[in-house]
Amino acid sequence: MSHTRREVLTATLAAGAALALKPAHAQSWPSRPIRLVVPFGVGGSADVYARYIADRVKDSLGAVVVENRPGAGATIGTDHVARSAPDGYTFLIMSNTHTANETLLTKRSYDLMRDLAPVAGINIAYNVLVANPSVKAGTIQELIALAKSQPGKLNYASSGPGTPYHIVGEIFRAMAGLQVQHVPFRGSDGARTAVIGGEVQWMFDAIPTMVENVKNGSVKALGVTGPQRSPLLPDVPTIAETLPGFDGPIWIGLMAPAKTPKEIIERMNKEVTAAMTSQAAREWQRKLGSDPMPMTPAEFEAHVRKDIETQRKWITEAKITVN
Repeated sequence: MSHTRREVLTATLAAGAALALKPAHAQSWPSRPIRLVVPFGVGGSADVYARYIADRVKDSLGAVVVENRPGAGATIGTDHVARSAPDGYTFLIMSNTHTANETLLTKRSYDLMRDLAPVAGINIAYNVLVANPSVKAGTIQELIALAKSQPGKLNYASSGPGTPYHIVGEIFRAMAGLQVQHVPFRGSDGARTAVIGGEVQWMFDAIPTMVENVKNGSVKALGVTGPQRSPLLPDVPTIAETLPGFDGPIWIGLMAPAKTPKEIIERMNKEVTAAMTSQAAREWQRKLGSDPMPMTPAEFEAHVRKDIETQRKWITEAKITVN
């Protein structure tokens, strides 16, 4: 009988020790609302997908609040998350804006891979070059010819220095050999409004967020940045058909403050991946011209590190700088 008690006591102590090894905050997480910080303006791709995710994970994670903190090439919102407690209640919706900033913005208050932890890939899409209807060019070739006939006089808009729309605009400028002015805005909504209003001649924007403006004639689409034509804009040629080798994806992912518990990162990865890869989510994204980008935390970390180097190469070759 005493032997049995000893076995029971030993087993109980072992179970208690194993439980103690798991962080208390990981066991009880989440116990309050989670914030998804979007360092871009309302209405852009990152904002749209953040709100989609928030709605899809609420049954399993509880309330998820989307908080927009745009400005300074996405560094304002990113710095906020980097400084937040690593307790699993603050996450960053990020994009290849962030991988470009690692080269472009040398005075950042944070280091992406030091101060933030990769959590999950969300999705990938491509951009479309659109122009105000008053621009006397209906194709990429005609736009290049127009810009070359008026060196330094035409403008293109972007959602801010270092954003994918700025980077792809500068790569286009460099590959086409143009002298054009970059007009940065605080968010893609401001840039979009300026182009539609005719204040700026053209811009690159995500196909999902610009397609309706193309269809209603607010802007005209001249070219898409993917390796093939978009099913959303099947009559619009790729820019690579005019400038071989041209490419311009925009992808979105999720990161957390560094030192966020591994258990929380893995759980969040599981929830986000499930939300974005369900059949309904795939169909919804396909209609918007994007595809899910499921990755484990380790795979997403490798993706981000590789893109930092890819962006560095593009930025160096195109001699891109920001003020």
